Amino acid sequence: MQVRVSHGLGTWPKSGQVPRSGNGKIGAALAVVQEFRLAVTRLLFRDDPYQRSCEAKVVAARENLIELDRTVFYPLGGGQPGDTGRIGDLPVIDARRGEGDRVLHIVAPDAALPAAGTVVRAELDWDRRYRHMRFHTALHLLGAVVRAPVTGGRIAEDKAHLDFDIDMDKLDKVAIESGVNALVLARHDTRSSWITDAELDSRPELVRTMSVAPPRGAGRVRLMEIPGVDLQACGGTHVRNTREVGRIAVTRIRSEGKRNKRVTIALGSE
Repeated sequence: MQVRVSHGLGTWPKSGQVPRSGNGKIGAALAVVQEFRLAVTRLLFRDDPYQRSCEAKVVAARENLIELDRTVFYPLGGGQPGDTGRIGDLPVIDARRGEGDRVLHIVAPDAALPAAGTVVRAELDWDRRYRHMRFHTALHLLGAVVRAPVTGGRIAEDKAHLDFDIDMDKLDKVAIESGVNALVLARHDTRSSWITDAELDSRPELVRTMSVAPPRGAGRVRLMEIPGVDLQACGGTHVRNTREVGRIAVTRIRSEGKRNKRVTIALGSE
């Protein structure tokens, strides 16, 4: 099978951007993001998305934001939600990206924050994260089956979708479901690698998204590959092998405008 070159997912807020809607307390806390002028966070999930917890040092804490020197928490971006879990005894209700590779862990507004320099344990809500990993990998497979430009995408708790620039009559539920599940059952391994920004600029075929640019800013861009199936710039978390996705069901296909045709999927058993 020829390698399918694809794209990143989603239309989430840009790094450090304060949401204009939703939880007002989260938005107010994120307004102080620019005051955090500290070293980048070591993103442990990039090397091992299966790592569920870590010991970390508090770099800064203010309002309801905690910044650590290292973290297993994936921050919202690329269509994938921010992780939840705990830092010590404090529930983490979201994770957002600050400047560069810094991660801001959001806790309740009235939480008693740990002091800078404190060593804490950061632990994921693993069941939620693992669903996101399965969904995110499934969306790569969906993009390989539906051969059309992607205009957006999103992962939620119980479903995920991609939007395609394609005619509705070319989207067949049975064929899409069968195609994705065949790739799941083929037990393809996944792997990641890195290229420089300059290399990405010289290979425009790697950038297929119509709405979201690949994650840049650190001088290099992460590629996610399912050999023989898909290759794209993507900073999200994925399962090691497509068999972990489990069977998927196409639950809905609908028009979201002249150019956007949405295919929504749900997960079955692993």
